[in-house]
Amino acid sequence: MSAKRATIILAHGAWADGSSWTSVIQPLRDLSFDVFTAPLPLTSLSDDVEVMKICLDRASSPVVLVGHAYAGAVVSSIDDERVKSVVLIAALAPEVGETVASVFYREEPDAKAPKLAPDGNGLIWMPEEGFETAFAQNAKETTKRNLWAIQRPISLACIQEPVTFTNWTTKPSWYLLAEQDRMIKPSVQRFMAERMKAKIRPLDCDHTPSITAPRAVVEIIAEAVTDHEIPR
Repeated sequence: MSAKRATIILAHGAWADGSSWTSVIQPLRDLSFDVFTAPLPLTSLSDDVEVMKICLDRASSPVVLVGHAYAGAVVSSIDDERVKSVVLIAALAPEVGETVASVFYREEPDAKAPKLAPDGNGLIWMPEEGFETAFAQNAKETTKRNLWAIQRPISLACIQEPVTFTNWTTKPSWYLLAEQDRMIKPSVQRFMAERMKAKIRPLDCDHTPSITAPRAVVEIIAEAVTDHEIPR
């Protein structure tokens, strides 16, 4: 067994990449965790799940999967005994048979949410004003501009493919509920978190707490390790 307490695999959501976890990675390493991000292609839910499975082979200690937004559906779809718990950060958690779209559009969107539609290639891009008003409204202006510039689009196949497995029915789960979220309404987040029977941690933050409230993200991940005594 590795001397590390756990391996934390961080999965980014739509319109983001692994850099969205930059402010979280070193604080987690300081807690004696192995930490790395999963480079999701955002081409289909199945493709993203396969990448997560490959990432598990890099782990040298028991695993905690962490998913933001869309990636909640990805990390929840992993069936592997190495995964000890799951942490969802303002994330989507469809049940078996549901799609990401069906839970995302469960309620009318926030008045400040951006209008989203696929382009001619079946890809959904976030308009620049979306980062300003909804994706990361609490971030610095330069950060919002950078997020728009580095964004990665999500394919329609990611949100239209039904989920076939959910690990939170058998594994401990945590949910950071973003109370200022304008992308995934807080009421929708609470519905999913309660349905999961997750340990819910409300936070007065926007949709991207890994950027605007990283300390709270580190704390909930650390709790997922220590509460269930993942062995050293």
